[in-house]
Amino acid sequence: MPDGSDIAFVFPGQGSQTVGMGKDLCDRFPEARAAFEEAEDALGLDLRELCFRGPEAELNRTEYTQPAILTASVAALRVLERHGGVRPAWVAGHSLGEYSALVCAGAFRLEDAAVVVRERGRLMQEAVPQGEGSMAAILGLDAAVVRELCEDAADGEVVAPANLNGGGQVVVSGARGAVERASQLARDRGARRVVELAVSAPFHCALMRPAAEGLREVLEGVAVAPLAAGVVTNVEASLNSDAGRVKPLLVEQVVAPVRWEESVHALQALGCRRAVELGPGKVLSGLVRRIDRDIKTLNLDQPGDLAKVLEELGG
Repeated sequence: MPDGSDIAFVFPGQGSQTVGMGKDLCDRFPEARAAFEEAEDALGLDLRELCFRGPEAELNRTEYTQPAILTASVAALRVLERHGGVRPAWVAGHSLGEYSALVCAGAFRLEDAAVVVRERGRLMQEAVPQGEGSMAAILGLDAAVVRELCEDAADGEVVAPANLNGGGQVVVSGARGAVERASQLARDRGARRVVELAVSAPFHCALMRPAAEGLREVLEGVAVAPLAAGVVTNVEASLNSDAGRVKPLLVEQVVAPVRWEESVHALQALGCRRAVELGPGKVLSGLVRRIDRDIKTLNLDQPGDLAKVLEELGG
């Protein structure tokens, strides 16, 4: 078995979905098909039809997006596990991706995680009426500056950093008017670019508190097994190996910012030198490269990626 002592597996979050994701892996590898079948049986939902053929509008519904990305990510993970024989020293995921990381670490069964994230998506969607919330990506300003301008823009409403992605990218979230004011302040203070995001709800801010409380109830009935790999969590950007802390951290994650830049620095400090992104897209690989070029990034999203990943990992 290849030495995984410097390897982290990382898992993408919402926004990485595309129609067609997972199809080529399922066509080629029975273990990828089995992952989809497990999730479909738990959900009573034809995930393969949704992921492979869409329609895109349906795939982009948060309650479907979240189990779809989770399952596509675990399908890629199962392929690597079957053909590579490598286990990571650490795992991490961006928002929703933390659930994929926990499946990888053995804390959750895929079937349980799929049901939880579908409810998570529904709760997040319902927490704020459509159109009342917003998110915007601010490029080219330091995170501390963005925190300050959010405070200046709030005017009694919620607006706060939601994703601290690194490389000069901070996503803010909150009430639509407050996000618009923060966006204008960002432009006034020299942001290179400000982009309103096409999202259905203002994730990772205090407006999500009803969703967090609902998720707490959903998680009550879910078993958490001992972790086979430490998880660098979104909330703390530090390593958690305690199964008893998994649920409280996931509840808090709904309203707390995703501290991705700090998470990558934490992985580097632990000894990570190689990171494999498993699942649709290459968003996290790009962020990791911008944050720390000493960490070599790899992706497994398509069958053709497997040989390169195995070669790089020594499998």
